[in-house]
Amino acid sequence: MQTLLLPDAVAVAAADVTPRTQPQPRCVSVSMARAPRRESDPKKRVVITGMGVVSVFGNDVGAFYDRLLAAESGAGHIDRFDATGFTTRFAAQILGFSSEGHIDSKSDRRLDDCQRYALVAARKALESAGLALGSRAMDKIDLERAGVVVGSGIGGVKEFAGGVESLTKGPSKISPFSVPLTIPNMASALVAIDAGIGFLGPNYSVSTACATSNHCLHSAADQIRLGRADIMLADGAEAAIAPVVLGGFAALGALSRRNADPGTASRPWDRDRDGFVIGEGAGVMESLEHAMRRGAPVLAEYLGGAASCDAHHVARPRPDGRGVSLCIKRSLEDAGVAPEEVNYVNANATSSPAGDLAELKALKQVFKDTSQIKMNATKNPDPAVEQFDTVRDAKQRHQVHVGISNSFGFGGQNSVVVFAPFRR
Repeated sequence: MQTLLLPDAVAVAAADVTPRTQPQPRCVSVSMARAPRRESDPKKRVVITGMGVVSVFGNDVGAFYDRLLAAESGAGHIDRFDATGFTTRFAAQILGFSSEGHIDSKSDRRLDDCQRYALVAARKALESAGLALGSRAMDKIDLERAGVVVGSGIGGVKEFAGGVESLTKGPSKISPFSVPLTIPNMASALVAIDAGIGFLGPNYSVSTACATSNHCLHSAADQIRLGRADIMLADGAEAAIAPVVLGGFAALGALSRRNADPGTASRPWDRDRDGFVIGEGAGVMESLEHAMRRGAPVLAEYLGGAASCDAHHVARPRPDGRGVSLCIKRSLEDAGVAPEEVNYVNANATSSPAGDLAELKALKQVFKDTSQIKMNATKNPDPAVEQFDTVRDAKQRHQVHVGISNSFGFGGQNSVVVFAPFRR
């Protein structure tokens, strides 16, 4: 037996987000007989020291978390273009977004929403980490050992659509910014270019559809583990509510059609699920050594992650769950965690009829006893999910020992990351 220092009860609802305040630790005894060896070198241990969010629930992490716990839905009827002729006419739109105080007015008018969201989330994450732009703490950062990984599944859709429209008036009407503000890697570059940030270290983008943000976390953490950086900004941004995207997803049959009641459309594991809902919407990772040296707030520890591919279909998941189960197993191996230690799963669970079941099958292949694993669900669960300890129609308190977060994208590109409460 080994005694671990864990936070007190942590609430779990529609998504797992670290609370605003750090709960007092308590001691919990956990059997470690079968646990692999975890990383102990402070230079290679990776911790989360800041979070930022731009979402349908606003730009404040605390408010975002509270509204998730209240089981609010951000889905509503689309009003930024006429969606009358579409089979799905709703989405989770970001309304009333303001970048004031974060982006200068000229850039704000020019940038695609995808880049605007990434910049604001990145700045907010740095502020949360005690690295506000212009602060003494920020001035002490070795910019050559600080990097950025920002991903986007689609990139600057609005800018691309504008370029196509301009082309109908003649090639000379196309903006010189059309390509730079469309390509998915530009958000990562713009965060580093930001005059107040200026990180010179590793900088690249990831684009793996719905798995993008998880891949960014995994990639950023690896830069620290490999000794190439002390601090990394990991960010995912999407602004994909546009006619061509809505129509494309609808043609795939991937979207829910609950137009009469959008608030009930996203219902993972539910017997009546009929597809996902399009939505819009950073984190700071550091080596433990770097975080402790500057006295940074530590919100959680990143233990490991992995990536895999279904090698099956461009849009449908592999029915046997093999690619996903491989990803989960490898993430636990990378984290030095035994399956028995995991007691929370932030599931991918997009409300897809086939995808939800494939994920369940994969989870059961890895975790032999699922009765103690807390996982999100809905009021009308599919029988296949009954053997999990699911959170249904009300928030619950749960002592998270080790949690995994699953993200799987079109093309069968899978990513799983592993987190735990920080302990020295």
